[in-house]
Amino acid sequence: MPEQKEYRLSFFHRYLTLWVGLCIAIGIFLGSVLPGVANWLNAISIAQVNIPIAILLFGMMFPIMLQIDFSEVGNAVKAPKAVLLTLVINWGIKPFTMYFFAWLFLRVIFAPFLDYDLAGEYIAGMILLGIAPCTAMVLVWSYLAKGFMGLTLVLVALNSLTMLALYAPLGNFLLGVADMFVPFMTIFLSVMLYVGVSLVAGYFTRIRLIKQKGIEWYENVFLKNMGTISIVALLATLVYLFMLQGGVILSAPLVVLMIALPLSIQTLTIFGLGYGAGRLLGLTYDEAAPASMIGASNHFEVAIATAVTIFGLESGAALSTVVGVLIEVPIMLLLVRICLQTQNWFPVKFKIGNQKV
Repeated sequence: MPEQKEYRLSFFHRYLTLWVGLCIAIGIFLGSVLPGVANWLNAISIAQVNIPIAILLFGMMFPIMLQIDFSEVGNAVKAPKAVLLTLVINWGIKPFTMYFFAWLFLRVIFAPFLDYDLAGEYIAGMILLGIAPCTAMVLVWSYLAKGFMGLTLVLVALNSLTMLALYAPLGNFLLGVADMFVPFMTIFLSVMLYVGVSLVAGYFTRIRLIKQKGIEWYENVFLKNMGTISIVALLATLVYLFMLQGGVILSAPLVVLMIALPLSIQTLTIFGLGYGAGRLLGLTYDEAAPASMIGASNHFEVAIATAVTIFGLESGAALSTVVGVLIEVPIMLLLVRICLQTQNWFPVKFKIGNQKV
């Protein structure tokens, strides 16, 4: 396993939860006072993939791609347990636990307070989140948690390909809607724009600059503020997302809380299963952290686009996917902190000369 660089959280990173909260509030405020601007920006889309969001996510992903030593990717094949764990959690467990928690809370616990048909739409949106494992943001979480970025990249690629094959069939099965239409181009373009473009750009930029300036200049000068640039882009993305969807949240605050509770429990449950299984399987910390976080996090862009395509912008399903965005960043930041505080739970591989033991 390659040696990992030491990451120290700056003041800006340390209080990231606070900045996230401020950006969510700013986005909701701007969306309420400038609804025309929000609607205009939302209309700039191709196959339900929002182009402004794609640009912002490029600003978030590109600096992280620049910091990945792509030679590490080959070492990821030496971690088959982590790859298998992620695939089992994401596709064999997560969709069904999401269905269970959605049913338990919205059909049983909160049933007296919700319209039956609307509750069904809320459940549908939650299912669309549950069958869309993260393929972009997990790079941010893995980076902050000092995860093995080469492995993270491999997991992102595998889940992207698997989602292309399984998203629609699982959606049909769990929603019980035989004529459910999940647009292939929505998933394909989102994966290409959110991950593929930044991956290719980061790879060639890294190769060229190291060749011209050397690895020491690249790592000590060029990369110095790249992590901060990525987080700033993340915060700008949140402002934009909540500018688009904030009005929906403000219109039904109690319903938002009813949806947020099972989504939060689902996220913590999936993370706990993956992290605990990683420990039992003997994974190292930098393998276990990304392998568990990729299941806990959701590809909310695809889920939102699919919910809007199938059920409509004002539907309960669309609301559920937006609530997924609302809870995801604060909870994932919490999980990053949990990971950093529990690194000693996992075995460490030491490097002596050229030998790994």
